[in-house]
Amino acid sequence: MDLLKDHFDFKNDMQVPRLGKVVINVGVGEAVQEPKVLENVVAELTAITGQKPSIRQAKKAISNFKLRAGIPIGCMVTLRGNRMFEFLDRLINLALPQVRDFRGVSAKSFDGRGNYNIGIKEQIIFPEIDYDVVDQIRGMNITIVTSANSDDQGCELLKSLGMPFSE
Repeated sequence: MDLLKDHFDFKNDMQVPRLGKVVINVGVGEAVQEPKVLENVVAELTAITGQKPSIRQAKKAISNFKLRAGIPIGCMVTLRGNRMFEFLDRLINLALPQVRDFRGVSAKSFDGRGNYNIGIKEQIIFPEIDYDVVDQIRGMNITIVTSANSDDQGCELLKSLGMPFSE
């Protein structure tokens, strides 16, 4: 915290950016034809995060995708507090280094307000997932929400936590 305070010349400790929450979202398009697929995704996301995900329904009906409003098509988890820090620790130190040809995450994935998004292509990089039990490789979107006012502040906060940014 003192490192960020000195780097940005903050006068008050409350100006220093902090982590707010981590949101993990998995979209399951196949759940329209086969609803049982969503149960496997919920079990995997529960194992990864240690928290039961909420199931998300389609908001609109799209006839080309055979989708009706209200059909479950994904799940998400919002992590705060200790679970958030434990998940980030496992993500940074265990999961990301297991990605093939990993050279760091992009520093361009900030949204303009200091929040960061990562797209993971395979859920099997997490040590909690048993490769033999997985029925299909699925990706997920991880959003790290901070109290930073700019992308530069958010980037410095994540660097101080150990996020491996590529050059």
